[in-house]
Amino acid sequence: MSSFFTYPAFKVLFLSALGVVFSNYAIAQMDHSSHMMSSSTKSVACTSSGLECANAATPFMLQDGGLLLAWTAGGRVSVAQSSDKGKTFSTPVSIAQHGKALDFGADARPQIVANSNGKVFLAYAFFKDSNWNAQINTSISNDGGKTFSAPKSLVNDSASQRFPSALIGSDNAIFVAWIDKRIVADAKKAGQQRLGGSITYSFSEDGGETFAPERIANEASCECCRIGAAIDSQGGVGVVYRAIFPGGIRDHATQIIASSGPGKVRRVSNDEWKTDACPHHGPTIAISQSGKMHVAWFTQGSNRSGVFYASSVNRGETYTKPQRIGAIDANISRPYLLAVDNSIWLAWKEFDGVRTAIYLKKSFDDGKIWSAPEMISSTTGYSDHPLLLNQGDEVYLSWLTRDDGYQLIPLNSK
Repeated sequence: MSSFFTYPAFKVLFLSALGVVFSNYAIAQMDHSSHMMSSSTKSVACTSSGLECANAATPFMLQDGGLLLAWTAGGRVSVAQSSDKGKTFSTPVSIAQHGKALDFGADARPQIVANSNGKVFLAYAFFKDSNWNAQINTSISNDGGKTFSAPKSLVNDSASQRFPSALIGSDNAIFVAWIDKRIVADAKKAGQQRLGGSITYSFSEDGGETFAPERIANEASCECCRIGAAIDSQGGVGVVYRAIFPGGIRDHATQIIASSGPGKVRRVSNDEWKTDACPHHGPTIAISQSGKMHVAWFTQGSNRSGVFYASSVNRGETYTKPQRIGAIDANISRPYLLAVDNSIWLAWKEFDGVRTAIYLKKSFDDGKIWSAPEMISSTTGYSDHPLLLNQGDEVYLSWLTRDDGYQLIPLNSK
């Protein structure tokens, strides 16, 4: 029987998206625009818009086994298809070129989903001004990803919207959540100071052509950490995000969002991370067939510091005691969860000072017993976050590295 390892709070966190090592204190002092350093750092050595220079790549597995891949590189958003599990790709389709205005910070990536009829929906963000105010654009393909419509704004609002997270349900309905700053903008107009952003979402019933009026799920959230989202087996969508609680505490929360509206905000753990900075390090969620919610996140709170996992059997009302992810004294980052029926898969990054490795744990009994961690792949150069996806029971690790390119690694035999 294997469980998560426990180790003392690590002294440094390797932010692979930046390519540098920061101390805990330095991370806490990062201002909200510091992610742009990661963008310029990553683009120095590789400037083309091809996949070989991509900083973030997002996959989507089609029902016929084909793979769609959206990426950002050289200020451009591109999409290509693969019929051999990522070994080769079609000629890329250019969606948009925004140059340095494209939002490709540490937690930003394009979103891509497709329905059962082959209609493809894409979302990404770009900066509208020098104050990091962004706009989320969407684009649609009606021919399986061969051509795309001209990008248009997701919402009709002048405030900033960033970090879209998109899912598609079995009924082909599309869900998109994002960080919205309209409440912050209104407060500023009124001469008031308000930190953070808001968790905002919308549904589309026509493949992304139109969306229902957006709704706010939580008015107080971190403004530069991605939102984790997963289809809820009991209906709706489960989301996890870094919320802002009273006193400036930035701990994680979950909600179940249905078409009728958002459920109650549920706090995952009392990490007590009080900071006005932004870690650019969002959480992840998976919901099993039984309805059990599995979450993983990064924190530097006064109660705990590191990367942790917890679960809930009552739709987030209560969570298990957080368990530390990773090996003793290792620098851990970027956890990612996937549920396939009641099997749970968890991947993360470990950095040993020279090499970044992807490790994997899996549970076939809804998170009760976990396998021992296993290293899947590693690199000494730049690498994207690890992502997990599946086609039926087949599970894959999606990982992009500068040295080895794009990899779609089958995991069932691991």
